[in-house]
Amino acid sequence: MKLAIIGSGMIVNDFLTMIGDIPNIQLEAIVGTDRSSDKMELLKNKYGIRQVLTSYEECLKNKNIDTVYIALPNHLHFSFAKQAILSKKNVICEKPFTLKSSEMRELRELALANKVLLLEAITNQYLTNYKKIKESLKAIGTIKIVECNYSQYSSRYDAFKKGEILPAFNPKMGGGALMDINIYNIHFVTGLLGKPKKVTYLANIEKEIDTSGILSLDYGDKKIICIGAKDSTAPIRTIIQGDKGAIIIDGPTSIIDKFTVIDNQNKSAVVDFKVHTHRMYEEFIEFERIISDSDFETMTKHLDHSEMVMGIVDQGLESAGITLG
Repeated sequence: MKLAIIGSGMIVNDFLTMIGDIPNIQLEAIVGTDRSSDKMELLKNKYGIRQVLTSYEECLKNKNIDTVYIALPNHLHFSFAKQAILSKKNVICEKPFTLKSSEMRELRELALANKVLLLEAITNQYLTNYKKIKESLKAIGTIKIVECNYSQYSSRYDAFKKGEILPAFNPKMGGGALMDINIYNIHFVTGLLGKPKKVTYLANIEKEIDTSGILSLDYGDKKIICIGAKDSTAPIRTIIQGDKGAIIIDGPTSIIDKFTVIDNQNKSAVVDFKVHTHRMYEEFIEFERIISDSDFETMTKHLDHSEMVMGIVDQGLESAGITLG
């Protein structure tokens, strides 16, 4: 894979600490604005990126680049992905894919028409420990209740309360708790259980954006609660309860370092098949394989999942009266 990184924010800085462990991914360029050129030069020199570009058009015309990794604020995902697809570039787009499911469906149709690969960067779907959770579900019997709590006081919340509206809390830029940390919970649950029958979102709304909220996913015979908060904090934990036991994950659903299986007699076993210390390693290993093999079948499966998640987000935002973009 010959990759161009679009953006230079926190996620890119984090990504770059890991990507050197995947030798089949060549860092052809990092792309941003003139304002961020000095920062990008530092990243270029530190991580061996071949060039810095301040023109996205120039990036898309570069024949040495076959794939772009879009790591920009949420509201830019759709337009940047669309331009790349129309330029015959494969696209890896950070979560959430887009601000609404209709945009995601348009990207999907364009990718197929232009015969390029389109993938959402959502860590938990690719983690070996997540796959082991799927295998462990049978040990806890029939699932009854799932609670995912990803509550983390945002470093930007104090500024937000004072009137400084940064992207993380800007409705026009696709901010808010549901689209940020709670999106991991949605992917986690639906990757295990599929599409729910009913979706509702009870949100704490300030300045037209959800600073925290409780997403309810009703499967009929099982009830799921996904809590995401940027205005408060609590132990970050997920519990899957069955009639024969439970699975407990301490920490965010974006990482899953390990998990514990407990039966009804309180006998427990810790499970840890972690492959790499960095949560993004396994997804980019798989992205490189999918793109190298032109594996449209696997891409389609992942897009089906992402489209389901975006539909749930649409329903949740609508039920809370929140409009993004």
